Amino acid sequence: MQGKGLITIVAIVLGLICLNELLPTWYASKIEKQATAIAGDNPEKYQKEITRLSKDTLNLGFTKLYYSKAKDKEMKLGLDLKGGINVLLEINQRDLVNDLTNYSTNPILIEALNKTDEVQKNSTKSYIDNFFDQFDAINKAKGTNLKLADPEIFGNTTLSEVKYNTPDDQVKSIVKRKIDASVGTAFEVIRTRIDKLGAIQPNVQRVPGTARISVEMPGMKDIDKVKKMLQTSAKLQFWEVQQVPEMAPYFQTLTSIVAAKGDSMGVAKTTNFMNLLHLDKLRTNGVANVKLSDTAAVNKILNSKVAQSLRPANIKYTQFMWGYKPEATDSESLVLYAIRGNINQKAPVDGAVETANISYDELSRVVVDMQMDSKGAKEWKTLTEKNVGKPVAVTLDGRVYTAPNVVGAIPNGRTQISGNFSQEEAKELVDVLGAGKLPAGAKVVQATVVGPSLGQEAIDSGLMSFLIAFAIIIVYIIFYYGGAGVYAVIAMVINLFYIFGIMDSGDFTLTLPGIAGIVLTMAVAVDTNVIIYERTKEELFAGKSILEAYKDGFKHALNAIIDGHTTTFLTAVVLFFFGTGPIKGFALTLMIGIAMTLFTSVLLSRVMIFSRLNKGKGLSVWTPATKNLFRNTWIDFIGKRKYAYIISAVLTIVCIISIATHGFKYGIDFTGGRNYVVRFDKDVKAEDIEEKLVALFKTEDGKNSSVEAKTYGNNNQLKISTDYLIEDESLKADQIIEQKLFEGLKSNLPAGTTLQEFKSADKDHAGIISSEKVGPSVADDIQIHGIYAVVAALAMIFIYILVRFRKWQFSLGAVAALFHDAVIILGAYSLLHKYMPFNMEINQDFIAAILTVLGYSINDTVIIFDRIREYLREKKSLTLAGLFDDSISSTLGRTFNTSFTTILVILAIFIFGGDNLRGFMFAMLIGIGFGTYSSIFVASAIAYDFLKTGKEDEVHGKSTTNKEVLASK
Repeated sequence: MQGKGLITIVAIVLGLICLNELLPTWYASKIEKQATAIAGDNPEKYQKEITRLSKDTLNLGFTKLYYSKAKDKEMKLGLDLKGGINVLLEINQRDLVNDLTNYSTNPILIEALNKTDEVQKNSTKSYIDNFFDQFDAINKAKGTNLKLADPEIFGNTTLSEVKYNTPDDQVKSIVKRKIDASVGTAFEVIRTRIDKLGAIQPNVQRVPGTARISVEMPGMKDIDKVKKMLQTSAKLQFWEVQQVPEMAPYFQTLTSIVAAKGDSMGVAKTTNFMNLLHLDKLRTNGVANVKLSDTAAVNKILNSKVAQSLRPANIKYTQFMWGYKPEATDSESLVLYAIRGNINQKAPVDGAVETANISYDELSRVVVDMQMDSKGAKEWKTLTEKNVGKPVAVTLDGRVYTAPNVVGAIPNGRTQISGNFSQEEAKELVDVLGAGKLPAGAKVVQATVVGPSLGQEAIDSGLMSFLIAFAIIIVYIIFYYGGAGVYAVIAMVINLFYIFGIMDSGDFTLTLPGIAGIVLTMAVAVDTNVIIYERTKEELFAGKSILEAYKDGFKHALNAIIDGHTTTFLTAVVLFFFGTGPIKGFALTLMIGIAMTLFTSVLLSRVMIFSRLNKGKGLSVWTPATKNLFRNTWIDFIGKRKYAYIISAVLTIVCIISIATHGFKYGIDFTGGRNYVVRFDKDVKAEDIEEKLVALFKTEDGKNSSVEAKTYGNNNQLKISTDYLIEDESLKADQIIEQKLFEGLKSNLPAGTTLQEFKSADKDHAGIISSEKVGPSVADDIQIHGIYAVVAALAMIFIYILVRFRKWQFSLGAVAALFHDAVIILGAYSLLHKYMPFNMEINQDFIAAILTVLGYSINDTVIIFDRIREYLREKKSLTLAGLFDDSISSTLGRTFNTSFTTILVILAIFIFGGDNLRGFMFAMLIGIGFGTYSSIFVASAIAYDFLKTGKEDEVHGKSTTNKEVLASK
């Protein structure tokens, strides 16, 4: 065999590389198991044992293993396997544009920004591209002929590259480059902050073409701390402060207005605004001392349109800000400050901090000392000179940390922040300031939190499904193909070793969908071996020697294998390109698996088999029970195609009617919202829980928000979904919803459960074991990308089939079959989502399942088409119908074996793979079943009907030799 030596060398080198990459994972796991065996559930003792065992080393000759280094190099596990936090941050690009325009108040600019904010909600284009479109449209409509290089737009000192005569196209290029650089800066700041959080194996990535940053931190539990750390822009600003005498007349006016128009301001008319302010208890430079329970009412009043319209000139641009936390003397209240603003709301001092550290004042209270950069130091000197004897507020991200009176000018940029800090709060502030400020505000538009206990359960269920599926494949393939099956199993084991090694070496993350991808890769490997062995059997039945039969078997199977693998690979590429998070992991694993399957099952398996055969040893390709299965099977498929058309038409119509009338249950991936998986210590009824929560989740206008509770796996687990506060992506909104959830479920939780225990439940506590948030803008992107993915996959498959088979009729048949499969799956989800005990939402996992089914279904179709293409060359005396019947009948063994083993594998994952994979696998089960059917009765039948040139005899197949000659084809 040509290339035998090269293939062997590549296999050995690749194996050694994978072994070297996987050893650290094995060693780290070994040390941790030893520590656990000694320490049990005691975390302090466990850490001591880890420290002790870390001193040991393992010398293997070619490498030395240390625990600390091995831990850094071990295979990364995703959140669904390890627990932890994943957030998608979006940098506020409007802030970036405002900064580049030096906070211009030009009306064309403001209108363009407002329009862009609206358009961006339903657009996949970047914010800045949409802004330029809107700016050009408004500029043209108003006839203002305003240039982007105008001093009121981008032609200011902030952008020195932009001159007065710089063309618009060049300005756009400069602005895009600056914004991209700002997002890059934000990325570095975020990465630095994560390092300070102490996350193990964090994964921080920019999302190409957007202002989004994906952050994954396995093992992290405190979601509030993480969100706060990541979202804080570290925008340290200093403002002049307005005091009570200046604000009192306005407050008196509002008190009268509330009594008359309170309903339109969001509060009851009986509300006494002045009483809410508690001016008699004010001990600071604020303008009110408001009870925590009343802050929402005060916000509604001050932010109402009525209150805004009544502002006198001296407070037209005033910003009301709350203190960072309650004062030490009054823990039940927050101080409200009146910050003197201006037309563009730009702070007098807005400088980054060069250094920050924890210190103590003369009363031994914790404070934060800091040194400003040169720009901030100059502005700080000017502000303090101007306000000697008056208060100046120190704010961070819109919260007032302190507002002391200025004693004298501060020339050197050094200052101190006091805020009744605890040691931990001061450290968090120093960490944020030390990491640098974000160039613009950031918000969490998507978040997933998985508790460690759920992660361990996912590992257990994933491993169980993997082992059962692998065992099924081993038993079946050896039972069916005898000795050849043993070589197929050896190739699959090597394939798995390579997949894990390559993933580890590439620093890729293994997720639960990734495990599903590996299991499906095993099914693809089985498919490859089935194609080879079925062709080998045909050659043996034709009277060839065992050596010649295997040679021709590999030779004739190659085209079908390449076509099938290519179409599946193309589908995985589409999934990887359009998917996010776990779906990318699934697609990546599938791509690696397909590539390795070609190497192990075609090349390496060939080397192993022919090494045996060339020594004169035999190798069976069947067992007594399977030798003659499907051998003489022949079915008149083409003659029965009209019945299949009727069945498919009826099913398709039923599915389309259901889709039109019943619709789907859309997941938050597509609609936006929040999901919580809550575990209880006893069984609960979803209907009762839902009724309790509906009453709590009401909007300000009294309307009920959508709330759904559904049993998730066991009867003591619920998946609760809501779109309450869907437009609010702040940390505060998350906390409000968690508080309401806690209140609604408190009676079903063990006595004494605290909010903190509820929010981060472990195996010993009831509460939230996982949560997910998807903002509206992200949901729109996922939905649009899902549609693009399906269309792109169909287009790529159509083109590939056209190129490979050179007849558009084959492409049409293939795409029609795929459309048929997709409609059947969609119809099943529409008909059954209310009745099935597992999740049947239309979400990005479902899109992944659809595309995987399309890839697998086209694999079936390609095998049949490949045989038809072969017979077109060899059996020119057959009628077209006979040729199609012969082709389909001769591939029945392959079709049955691959579909049957794949369905067995998917059933194993469906039953043992965990709750969050059941919906995915159900779609796969339907898809593989109907995909096998459609390859024969839809794809082949349609290709036949469009290829035929005239009416044929009713006699088909083997006995028909001359009615329709195919040479003309």
